Amino acid sequence: MGELNSLILLNLSHNSLTGQIPSSLGKMTELESLDFSSNKLEGRIPEQLTNLTFLSVLQLSHNELVGQIPQGKQFDTFSNDSYIGNSGLCGLPLIKKCHNEEEPGAPPSKFDEEEEDSAALFTWKFALAGYGCGLVLGLSQGYIAFTRGKPWWVVKKVEKYQQKFVGRCSGRHKKKKTGKPNQRS
Repeated sequence: MGELNSLILLNLSHNSLTGQIPSSLGKMTELESLDFSSNKLEGRIPEQLTNLTFLSVLQLSHNELVGQIPQGKQFDTFSNDSYIGNSGLCGLPLIKKCHNEEEPGAPPSKFDEEEEDSAALFTWKFALAGYGCGLVLGLSQGYIAFTRGKPWWVVKKVEKYQQKFVGRCSGRHKKKKTGKPNQRS
């Protein structure tokens, strides 16, 4: 069956199929929909099915499948509905955890990645809250200062800065005109 490389949809539901899901299905790289629901299939879901990168519909419900649901690639996108009626299945996206989920060589679980992302997000929440508070307080103070009249301390700082800036610019301007550097005392 794995030699049907151009097959896009495979629906073998409600056929009373027995045995295991063939691992050769992992070679059907163009497959977008796979439906083996309501059969009598048993055993594990083959890891090779994670090679089906175009797979957008997976229906394995109401069989007698057991073991951990493969993780990675498209399998991370399927919901509980794909596996209903297989009491022996465990792992994500099901609530039922497997006893040996921490096997060496197993891919990191989705929850581990989410914990790292949530830790970074948690830090950014504090930073954004700080920036937000600072922005609101700064704008409020600015509004109050400018509505009550000229804030003389701001005016003095701006005038002082202008004098320094204008003095530097006029010195450069004179230097260009005369060709001699402006001497300071």
